[in-house]
Amino acid sequence: MKDIDAIAVLQDPVRRRLYEYVAAQGREVGRNEAAEAAGVARTLAAHHLDKLTEAGLLESGSRRLTGRSGPGAGRPAKVYTRSPAERSVSLPARDYRTAAELLAEAAEQAGLDAALCAAARRRGEALRGPGAGPCGSLGDAVEMLAARGYEPHVEDVDGVEDVDGVEESPGGAGAARVVRMRNCPFHAVAERFPPLVCGMNLALLEGLLGADGPVRARMDARPGECCVVVEDSKNNDR
Repeated sequence: MKDIDAIAVLQDPVRRRLYEYVAAQGREVGRNEAAEAAGVARTLAAHHLDKLTEAGLLESGSRRLTGRSGPGAGRPAKVYTRSPAERSVSLPARDYRTAAELLAEAAEQAGLDAALCAAARRRGEALRGPGAGPCGSLGDAVEMLAARGYEPHVEDVDGVEDVDGVEESPGGAGAARVVRMRNCPFHAVAERFPPLVCGMNLALLEGLLGADGPVRARMDARPGECCVVVEDSKNNDR
């Protein structure tokens, strides 16, 4: 029942806004920043952030937000990040994770990687919808990925987050964007069977986005994020 109690903490609308903001940043967030984003007073934000931490939905620490050290740098401030722990509720109880892990183990032992990827690609095409063409732009890809729970965010090719979104920039080739994803919907199983599940994930997104359109999915694993990135097809011949 712990997961039910943790999820129930998000029933408060202010608490939920604070959690969603911290989770979306992919970095440490201070109390002042979180309060401003949620439109509440700092003391109220601090109360709710600590409640979220007590429930195990956030993790907290402390650091100097000024970026300075030594005398005059100020006291460390409390900061928050999303907890990596999964929370799920099923009433009545279901255990799809165990089934997924058993199927993944059997597929890996039987050498069914290619068959699994083919099935995943077909599923991605089906999710696109009958007669739907390839994804038309990175902006469309972001919407599709967000709807599937991947938590996409846009970076330039040097890894700097693009806070302005995916609008085309006049910078030409130097303005190339990639879409990275802070969440892997298959994280628990991917941790146990990374080559099998990451390959399946790539094939699924290839089917979802389409192989012949202006965007393409490719493997580019980075700690703490989904193993796949999506980018403009003209910028991925590297």
